[in-house]
Amino acid sequence: MQWDPQLQFPDTQQWHIFFPIRKLPSFWGLVNSAWNLCSVGKRQSPVNIETSHMIFDPFLTPLRLNTGGRKVSGTMYNTGRHVSLRLDKEHLVNISGGPMTYSHRLEEIRLHFGSEDSQGSEHLLNGQAFSGEVQLIHYNHELYANVTEAAKSPNGLVVVSIFMKVSESSNPFLNRMLNRDTITRITYKNDAYLLQGLNIEELYPETSSFITYDGSMTIPPCYETASWIIMNKPVYITRMQMHSLRLLSQNQPSQIFLSMSDNFRPVQPLNNRCIRTNINFSLQGKDCPNNRAQKLQYRGMFHHQNNPFYAFTELLPFETSRGITRHTNKNA
Repeated sequence: MQWDPQLQFPDTQQWHIFFPIRKLPSFWGLVNSAWNLCSVGKRQSPVNIETSHMIFDPFLTPLRLNTGGRKVSGTMYNTGRHVSLRLDKEHLVNISGGPMTYSHRLEEIRLHFGSEDSQGSEHLLNGQAFSGEVQLIHYNHELYANVTEAAKSPNGLVVVSIFMKVSESSNPFLNRMLNRDTITRITYKNDAYLLQGLNIEELYPETSSFITYDGSMTIPPCYETASWIIMNKPVYITRMQMHSLRLLSQNQPSQIFLSMSDNFRPVQPLNNRCIRTNINFSLQGKDCPNNRAQKLQYRGMFHHQNNPFYAFTELLPFETSRGITRHTNKNA
């Protein structure tokens, strides 16, 4: 099966023709006037998350995932820049709660990963990267007809981000995507492969805690219409699965091999944006100009060892739930 370029976000098909993936972001705002936000935007993503600056927001509600109690199917693509899993329209997956006023529908899952284990994620935690990042892209189906319309519009998108780490075991959902029989079907740009019987709930780590901030998509045109939700526990893939990802090519078989790895955008300035969390610290911040919460008063409390995720997961002394709320209501 071949990749359909129309399934990509608008105006992104030609971004990697002339430069390797890692060289591109600094050129985005220059090569296309429609991508101007990539250079001049003030709410761009990804960002570096400093745990000492996070703000507890008591108004953040639990995330609610509604799969209708069914498994889903989707097509996995090599877009030349990402491993992308596009869900079919037969079985819908919606998410609500958290910072969301509206319900959002899952459209696509993207994988970012590095050429080395020390890099690969788009977001950083206390200045350090993870081996990869899973991004679940949702659009506001209550206000907009499709993801293309929502991407250009206020309150249009929600992206749930989950860090990836290399381990001896593998997340069951990612194991379906990254097993050898599947991943070798999308070695080259435009390759595609159908996956069936996927359980989205298996992708989420066992935590109800997250952070959130307002940002943009990390690809051109970099519309600033996305709310980001970053789960505070990672998912795991094996070293062999990470190696298989690094063997994917940006190019078609007739072209020179360029690994898809390091397909992350560098972090962007935070510009006084608030990074909120539902983790209830012993101290509580004041009002923020944008989100009824402001800079935190517990600077420097959360620097543990040299492990970037250790600092985040250690902020869980008040957590009582082991995961997000799962709903099977087909009408929710």
